[in-house]
Amino acid sequence: MAEARATRGRNWLLPAATLTVLALAAAGCGGSDTAAPPASGTAEDPGVIHVHAVGVDPGDASVLLATHTGLFRLPPGGDRAQLVGRLRQDTMGFTVIGAGRYLGSGHPDTRTGQPPLLGLISSGDGGRTWSSVSLLGEVDFHILRAAGTRVVGMDSQTGLVLVSDDSGKRWARRTPPGDLIDLVLDPADPDRFVASTSGGLVSSDDAGRAWETLADGAGYLAWPAGDVLFRMGPDGGVAVSDDAGRTWRQRGTAGAEPSAFTAVTETRLLATLHDGGLVESRDGGASWATLAELE
Repeated sequence: MAEARATRGRNWLLPAATLTVLALAAAGCGGSDTAAPPASGTAEDPGVIHVHAVGVDPGDASVLLATHTGLFRLPPGGDRAQLVGRLRQDTMGFTVIGAGRYLGSGHPDTRTGQPPLLGLISSGDGGRTWSSVSLLGEVDFHILRAAGTRVVGMDSQTGLVLVSDDSGKRWARRTPPGDLIDLVLDPADPDRFVASTSGGLVSSDDAGRAWETLADGAGYLAWPAGDVLFRMGPDGGVAVSDDAGRTWRQRGTAGAEPSAFTAVTETRLLATLHDGGLVESRDGGASWATLAELE
């Protein structure tokens, strides 16, 4: 598995015990895809390990978890996330673009024989199967965002921001002002980016050609609507901006270090934590409750 090393963007390292389980899982993937799945929590089925991205399918309101060990789905009212399909691909970048329609990137299930970098992949059946869109064998997106036909990703191999205007078929390369932690698009203007770096927040009004300093404070970002922007810091603290990131005020805390963060609406936020929990806020980040234990 490629994530034994440090990588650009969302730069979290896995403990040695986790890497051992991943190696055992990969070794046990040589059987038929039609065989009965092994029991969860075994070496053959390690369950959810390290969530890279979280999203919600607008078709059925399921919470989706892109992880080292595949794509998982938590249905509304459920308390256990289940693997979608049978692929154990290491889904690094992930974004929902419609009901049952997702974009992803990362590293393949070892049974598929694909190159180690998946480039941009897409699913139209709720993540059960995936097909290559572009950049197979060339790019590993650790950040992936989309709005209409605009797709934006951060390539972990180079640190560059790649921008597509035709749903990911062709790309232009942009140089961000530092290593990115996260990047989001204005829902109303996909030329407008806000990005988080180790030095603070930066913004671009021309799809990443030029950048300017916006504010202090690094963290994961979510931009649900209008000029409302959320940031979750490394301690789990949540801040909100009503002016697209220029000024901020603290709202609350999820209580632990996050691994992924998103805003479904201006009041509903979701995060996964490094202690293994999926948590939710229904009041814009002021208070949080556990939806499910993942590990």
